[in-house]
Amino acid sequence: MTAAANSANPVDPFVHPALFYADAHEYLAGTVPFVRAGLAAGEPVAVAVPGENLRLIQDELGADAESVRFLDMREAGRNPGRIIPGVLRAFADTQPPGRRVRIIGEPIWAGRSTAEYPACVQHEALINAAFQGREATILCPYDTVRLDPRVLADAHATHPTVIPAGAVAEHVSDAYAPEHVVARYNEPLPPPVPDVLSFSFDADSLSTARHLATDEGARLGLSGIRLEDLALITAELTTNSVVHGGGSGSLRVWAEDGHVLCEVRDKGRLTDPLAGRRPAERDQRGGRGLLLVNLLADLVRVHTGQDGTTIRAYLGR
Repeated sequence: MTAAANSANPVDPFVHPALFYADAHEYLAGTVPFVRAGLAAGEPVAVAVPGENLRLIQDELGADAESVRFLDMREAGRNPGRIIPGVLRAFADTQPPGRRVRIIGEPIWAGRSTAEYPACVQHEALINAAFQGREATILCPYDTVRLDPRVLADAHATHPTVIPAGAVAEHVSDAYAPEHVVARYNEPLPPPVPDVLSFSFDADSLSTARHLATDEGARLGLSGIRLEDLALITAELTTNSVVHGGGSGSLRVWAEDGHVLCEVRDKGRLTDPLAGRRPAERDQRGGRGLLLVNLLADLVRVHTGQDGTTIRAYLGR
């Protein structure tokens, strides 16, 4: 049994270690005992990791796998902004209050794009705020061979405790600073390709903005449900700009690296880093726009500063 399976913070019941591994043997040595310890304690257990690692854990667990909720993170967590509301909280919130849950979540793997990584590391940092005070243990594996050293360094900053590759005992991370990570990756977004559709909108032209976006999306290769998703994303982002971002904004739509991108800028400032990452309460009125965008898009990038906020949603063609 790993130390991560038993560790508990005397102040905060939430436990969030990073597990470093160099090969399949170390991966299974760190994850399978974690799962079995949870099952033995009567804790609900979920495993959300990339498909190839999912199969490793399932095979090693044997019959115990039947008691575990499995999710392929390449699908469920394709957009890192979707993981807290759509994977982690979606599982934890179905359990009775006060019952500890145990989750393995691996949102960063070799092959994540340069555009995806800032959203990934911000997600890892924000888990700590999203689960503060919750009876939950979330173990996050990191591949020390295939991931960039910068990624491994960031893992020390986003996790209060770490388990070195080949070790069983966890220790406190001296580099832990999740708020600094969120701020550091709140970086200006790369400029779009030349000659993009651009439109300035206000309260009287929201419908026009939506139609322009979907027409351009169709021209760029979206169809069916993906085109409907673009219409909803455009409507939510532009409406948010009118209501919360100073009454107006600018819309841009273009194609890049196999995706159609929809970007909305306004003069508002997003002060809550968990905006769009919390599940909606059953009786909640409003406040679901950015959450819906995260649930629909393949990636969402956000930059907010003194001059305003830019939100960029990616939809695969």
